[in-house]
Amino acid sequence: MALTYQQLLTVVPLVIRAGNVPNIVGDAGIGKSALVNEVAQKMGAALFTTVVSLSEKGDLAIPVPPLTSDSFVETANYGRLANVQFGYSATLVQIIKHAEAKPDQPIIWFLDEFNRGSQAVQSELMNLVLQRQINALRLPDQVHIVIAENPDSSMAGFSDREYDVAVGDAAIRDRTVRLVMTTSTDEWLKWARQRGLNQLVINYLRAYPTRLSIIDPESENLQPTPRAWERVARNLDQLQKLPSSSQQELAADLFSGDLGVEVGTSFAEFVLAQGNELTLEKLRASSAGAAKFAQADEATKLNLLRDWLKKDALSLATETGAAQFNNLLAKVSPDGQVAITHSVGEKGDRLLEKMYQVAKQQLTGQVAALYQRLAQIATREDRH
Repeated sequence: MALTYQQLLTVVPLVIRAGNVPNIVGDAGIGKSALVNEVAQKMGAALFTTVVSLSEKGDLAIPVPPLTSDSFVETANYGRLANVQFGYSATLVQIIKHAEAKPDQPIIWFLDEFNRGSQAVQSELMNLVLQRQINALRLPDQVHIVIAENPDSSMAGFSDREYDVAVGDAAIRDRTVRLVMTTSTDEWLKWARQRGLNQLVINYLRAYPTRLSIIDPESENLQPTPRAWERVARNLDQLQKLPSSSQQELAADLFSGDLGVEVGTSFAEFVLAQGNELTLEKLRASSAGAAKFAQADEATKLNLLRDWLKKDALSLATETGAAQFNNLLAKVSPDGQVAITHSVGEKGDRLLEKMYQVAKQQLTGQVAALYQRLAQIATREDRH
């Protein structure tokens, strides 16, 4: 089971209010940092972030030489801390100072990439996460710790992941609330519209929703993530300011640097084809449209045929419409044909009944041929 970004906006504060530590697990680039930032905003909390993967053993527990009184931060309620300007100490100083200056404001300390820190680093954080104390210092009650991790192969549902992580200590797993994060293209598109991201990114992902995030642990190539698409949108804003010739020359390489070659090239073609893209009207207007349809990728083919069913389904009960639709359907993959057949069925009895009546009267006509093909596809699917 997994939770989307919007669901976690509710669940993470709930876990915090219950006095527990949320442990957000998700693939790189899925939006864990953005989520914690928005949670802090909604809670009115001050946010402090530490990237655990950049920490070294001893950043918390290393002994320090004797210091003068000026070298310590004294607090009224929480003890004192040596103001050593490295590692966690500097962050703790900032947190304690903020807590004393604003005792009524909640504070979130976000430990990002927690399991990408070494076992030694994770062990040093144990008291802070579990006991809320390090040496003579205890964390104020208003400080809430939130952890984020990349999945490792020992986690349920992530046996194929190969992140360079140190498997977390059993005590951490037992005393934190693991919240697995997943993507939702609909949620991301709504967020993208609110943020004013480039409309072409939104249009592309509306047409190809599965390309928001592609996880292939066996691939060494770059792959799309929600974070990568945000970068693509910003880069596209700047690319569109260049002359058309420069856009043609740079687009594929620019987008492939975030999305990988396959999706990056596809998106570049989508961007550069604006005004020349294949539409339902162009598809039905001439044989050139059918030839272009044959060269299109599978998602484009399915979208065009579904658009036909949405706008003019009853044309399938005419000789001209049935002939053209049947010809195009033959250019779709077997799985795609099944999907389109389901879409025809979802139009209800009115379409199928009308096709049946026409087919019954003209047994060798085009409507009869299409009706027979749809019946064969449906039968083939039932057998599977």
